[in-house]
Amino acid sequence: MSDFSDSLSLSSSGLRAQSQRLRHLSENIANTDTPGYRRKTVPFETVMHGDTPGAVETGRVRLDRAELQEIYDPSHPMADENGMYSGSNVELVIEIADAREAQRSYEANLKMFDQARQMSSSLMDLLRR
Repeated sequence: MSDFSDSLSLSSSGLRAQSQRLRHLSENIANTDTPGYRRKTVPFETVMHGDTPGAVETGRVRLDRAELQEIYDPSHPMADENGMYSGSNVELVIEIADAREAQRSYEANLKMFDQARQMSSSLMDLLRR
């Protein structure tokens, strides 16, 4: 039975990690037009300790160090004497592509979780006979 619980633990760690990633991606998308906002990224790390080797968890949130976009708008309240202000470094197309990738990975982990649960249930039914 430990193989079933290991597969459930692996897939649930993937679900948690992708959920965290989607949270930060949606925050990035929401702040695309926020002046001075830096894109957040979440690295994944393999857990080597604990019951299930190979499980995944998220690391510390990192801010993208790419240059902020300089925007010319003299009427903006944050504009300097030259009419420029710093926008965000979020690329909407990249965020949407990353969100789609995270969503598909989440769905794959959910499918794996469901398959392991169904196999475990079928095994229990066979053992009851």
